[in-house]
Amino acid sequence: MTKSDAPQKPSRPDHHKDTRITKAGLHPHEHQGVVNPPVYHGSTILFETMAELEANSKVVSYGRRGSPTIFTLQEAIAELEGGYKTVLTPSGLSAVSISLLSHLKSGDHLLMTDSAYEPTRTFCDRILTGLGIDVEYYDPHIGSGISTSLRDNTKVVFAESPGSQTFEIQDLPAISAAAHAANAIVIFDNTWASPYFLNPFELGADVSLQAVTKYIVGHSDALLGSITSTEKTYPRTLRGHGAMGICAGPDDVYLAQRGLRTLGVRMKQHMETGIRLATWLETRPEVERVIHPALPSHPDHDLWKRDFKGASGLFGVILKPVSTASLGHMLDNLELFGMGFSWGGFESLIIPAHPEKARTATSWSQDGPLLRIHAGLENGDDLQADLAAGLDRLSAPL
Repeated sequence: MTKSDAPQKPSRPDHHKDTRITKAGLHPHEHQGVVNPPVYHGSTILFETMAELEANSKVVSYGRRGSPTIFTLQEAIAELEGGYKTVLTPSGLSAVSISLLSHLKSGDHLLMTDSAYEPTRTFCDRILTGLGIDVEYYDPHIGSGISTSLRDNTKVVFAESPGSQTFEIQDLPAISAAAHAANAIVIFDNTWASPYFLNPFELGADVSLQAVTKYIVGHSDALLGSITSTEKTYPRTLRGHGAMGICAGPDDVYLAQRGLRTLGVRMKQHMETGIRLATWLETRPEVERVIHPALPSHPDHDLWKRDFKGASGLFGVILKPVSTASLGHMLDNLELFGMGFSWGGFESLIIPAHPEKARTATSWSQDGPLLRIHAGLENGDDLQADLAAGLDRLSAPL
């Protein structure tokens, strides 16, 4: 038996999530009293006897199957997400690919939200279709109407809420109920909210994945993914994960388990600053629309209030039409907002987004540019001033 297949301690429902974040998965008595488990570097594990070797009875049997460093984070994420068990992967995209390949085979039908993270769509179009899997994209607002798209060979419905770049909130309970009635499972991307603000298993998900790179690591210095499953779906997840030999490195795992312990305080700050900036941006004359689920102006605000316990720092803003040169003048001269393709770290980021290039089941259009903003941990007054100066540059002579 591997540690991945050993019982992981359940959560304590009488403790607040802030308390569980600081304690989940930690067993100092197993590490000479060290609070944070040390980094175990190792591939080969030695057995003392042939009988022990052939029985493969050690909790740690081979480096690819994990170490105490990895087991700690797996146990903590499973507890915080409310799932049965977790496996770790080297990136968020690998969590997507492993979860899909573990639960699909040639001839199966996959329903994928049209608002999915672009690399998820690329994996579906370039890899899954080549393996004989029928990929169909659906309107993220479909809700219970997804029942009309379910077939006898539909095995997985994939949801992501809010949607990548366009931030639609999906009715996960309705989608899950329809999928389960058709004997399909629901795989959910929980990266935006993190386990701190959403428990997808309470809403019907069977598998929850995250780009741990983002909010759990929290410091933009490690790549990691996680796949958490129910007891029913875990055996297939584990078999697929093990068969593909895709494992996470111990140093990145250590950084993630260290980052996890401050997840609560960081998420609260990301939320506060993000809502503040989004609310202020709605007052700016250069802005056509702000897309933030926590704002009453968002069309899915009521769904967000029903299902989520909070919001992350990631949202969108559509500007009124401007030239490419003017947009570059705004973005290139920001002092506090960097331009980069990730998010979830301590630093604020801003990039142009182009969702209209990756839609097939639905259409997306806007007259002005769409910006994706991540509110970091800098002072809110300073971030607002930086954006204000940037927006002023839009109309300044070049």
